[in-house]
Amino acid sequence: MLQYKIANSEDITELMQIRLEMLREVNFLSKDYPFSEDFYSYSRDYFLDGQHTTVLAVDEEDGNTIGCATLCYMEFMPTFSHPTGKRAHLMNVYTAPDYRGQGIARRMVEMLIEEARRRGVTEISLDATASGRPLYRKLGFRESEECMVLVL
Repeated sequence: MLQYKIANSEDITELMQIRLEMLREVNFLSKDYPFSEDFYSYSRDYFLDGQHTTVLAVDEEDGNTIGCATLCYMEFMPTFSHPTGKRAHLMNVYTAPDYRGQGIARRMVEMLIEEARRRGVTEISLDATASGRPLYRKLGFRESEECMVLVL
């Protein structure tokens, strides 16, 4: 049986563990790749700051955290298409390999979409991997050509 929960400061150890697992996998790093202390510290501080909602999926049999998904909140000047100015970016959607194909990522993202609606968010963006695109399309996300980016 799986439990889905909104992470809080008491979950920081599990949250950091599953995020680093995800980063190692998507970046093709070894399972023991050592992240820098700065990276770890900045990431931990971000999660403790509270400008996000993170859902964790936990296997109740052994207590292991097996999935995560994060919605980061941003506030901009209101526009006609975004009258609240509230937007969000979906990140770190991950399910451990042994648990894939069971709808876990879908459930976590659905919970985040519900939370975004409660908060008055009018747009959720994301950067999708090829394997994630079918899920996001099923949930109503669409490709966008509206944005340009300058990477500094």
